[in-house]
Amino acid sequence: MEKVSLRLDEPPEVVNAGVGVHGVSTAHEVFRLPDLWQLHLYSYVGALSVGTSVHAIRPGHVSLVPPDTEVHFHYRGRSEHLYVHLRMQGDGAPRTVPLMQDAGAEGTLLAGLLRHAVTAMPMSAARASAEVWAALWHVAHLTGSDQAGRRHPVVAAAQAHVEEHLVSPLSVPEIARAAGVSHTHLTRLFRAETGLTVIAYIRRRRLERARHLLLASTLPIPAVAAAVGIPDLQAFNKACRRELGAGPRVVRAAGSPMERS
Repeated sequence: MEKVSLRLDEPPEVVNAGVGVHGVSTAHEVFRLPDLWQLHLYSYVGALSVGTSVHAIRPGHVSLVPPDTEVHFHYRGRSEHLYVHLRMQGDGAPRTVPLMQDAGAEGTLLAGLLRHAVTAMPMSAARASAEVWAALWHVAHLTGSDQAGRRHPVVAAAQAHVEEHLVSPLSVPEIARAAGVSHTHLTRLFRAETGLTVIAYIRRRRLERARHLLLASTLPIPAVAAAVGIPDLQAFNKACRRELGAGPRVVRAAGSPMERS
């Protein structure tokens, strides 16, 4: 078994979480949990065998083993890992991830989330589930996971910069610098990945946020415009008509409970 399929639309049910210490009295152990997934984050060197597949264990590697799967752990002395035993409860689209993968730069973050789950478990299973749910989303988006739904890392970095600075003036050269590439390279990658220019993407995201604020808040329209980085009211009105099909007052009125009732 090289890959597993999981669904993350709902939080998992965490049954147990802790720090496992193995390899002290034996170099080989066999585990099978009939009803539970096993999530491990390793801090040792060893091997994990599943059927005919053998996966190297290294510090910072993370594994996800489905229920009713027999796994063999091979240790080289004292071996410690963070573990969670859980039930997946989501019914959404399946995400395919490697059974074993290197968490890389995400390793520290994952360790923090899982340690929080371990300490929360005795007091609040709901808090532990929230921490593990966040960890699983990170595992599902590690390099090599769920490729069909992933953006090119440069495009993902550019989009993240846009989201964090949407209220501020934004330029393509500035976004390219944040993504670590040239203006030209970002422009080419962005259109290939999203079908939009960088500027069109910024405009769309600003107006999507504006629509939300118009419908879900009582902020005055000038405040909405400023909150999405278009403080000039004339420009904001024009952008609303172009992207939302109507001016901001019409958008707000059309979405009000009284208008819909």
